[in-house]
Amino acid sequence: MHLDDERESEYVEDRRDEGGDYFGNEDPFEGRRYGGGNYGGGPFGGGGGLGGGLLGGLLGGILGGILSRPRNEEPPPQGGSASGGGWGHGGGGPGEGNPYGGQPQNRPGMSLGGKIAVAIALIAALVLLYLLLSPATPPAQVPSPRSQVGQGPMPRMQQQAPPPARQVNPANDPQAALVTEMKKVLAKTEDTWDVLFQQTGGQYRRPRLVLYTGSTPTACGQGQAAMGPFYCPGDQKVYLDLRFFTEMERRFKAGGDFARAYVIAHEIGHHVQTLTGVMQKTNAMRQRMSKTEYNKVSVRLELQADCYAGVWAHHANRAKPFLDPGDVEEALKAANAIGDDTLQRAARGAVVPDSFTHGTSEQRMRWFKTGFDNGRVGACDTFSQPI
Repeated sequence: MHLDDERESEYVEDRRDEGGDYFGNEDPFEGRRYGGGNYGGGPFGGGGGLGGGLLGGLLGGILGGILSRPRNEEPPPQGGSASGGGWGHGGGGPGEGNPYGGQPQNRPGMSLGGKIAVAIALIAALVLLYLLLSPATPPAQVPSPRSQVGQGPMPRMQQQAPPPARQVNPANDPQAALVTEMKKVLAKTEDTWDVLFQQTGGQYRRPRLVLYTGSTPTACGQGQAAMGPFYCPGDQKVYLDLRFFTEMERRFKAGGDFARAYVIAHEIGHHVQTLTGVMQKTNAMRQRMSKTEYNKVSVRLELQADCYAGVWAHHANRAKPFLDPGDVEEALKAANAIGDDTLQRAARGAVVPDSFTHGTSEQRMRWFKTGFDNGRVGACDTFSQPI
């Protein structure tokens, strides 16, 4: 694919952070954030790192040192120690937490009620200190933006303003060439769909491509990079963490510039479905169907987006040739790698057709090829013909 003299789209929103050029986890597609992992626990959830260790240790030391020691006692033998939990320690040997230097003697006593009062006051102070030093607990999980594509009613929530992201310095941006490629691919989808909509008396409303790192707010909920690229009909934007392409090549063995273009074109296909009302109709259908029944509708929706990706490639290449030999095979290889049957077989060693939501590898390749070979939008009607 050669795009050297192509224009760059202005509809790209860059929310990336500096240094987001690699996956932090070995397998980011297991429900984890890239480079993040999970929170280690809430204030009372069994440990919160250093704070949890300090609290456990100090509580152990207080209770052990105050409540368990009678009025008149001998200290522990020299060299002995009583440990609390975590980082804290209770009494110790001579000179280590024993104000009487390890020598047996009578000392002023304190009533049990007084000991309890002191212990409660100290515990309350420690809990307050821990809460002030501990990180906030994570927000409740929200539905995956991908689940909003053709599933459930169209989102109506107001889009959240994106958090301020550090501007990436182009001179130090390891993804600079990839960003430029994405802008040029998006521009070619704009040019093609502008014309195709005009031919039917319509007007193409251009979507935005949001580049982000890790997570970002969307009108469909909090977007996470582990979901892969997705389209949100609520704000009509495509969301992409560019590190997905590295993972696509490493894990799915589906690399190449046109394979990346196919991914973008597929998500733009979902935008076309929103503009033509297909997305809204399938959302309405979902309300009357079981999950298994709707999965079949979802497969048809996804295969149509694959077909639309082929239609785009057909017309874009005819208007201004940009494909190199082997490019179409790259796209087909990518479609084959992400078929439901291929992914399920690799993950669990078995295939469950009723759970398919995107189509088999053969179906995805065939519908992309259908769109690419004849270039007719009408040929992509996956809802009225066998798939």
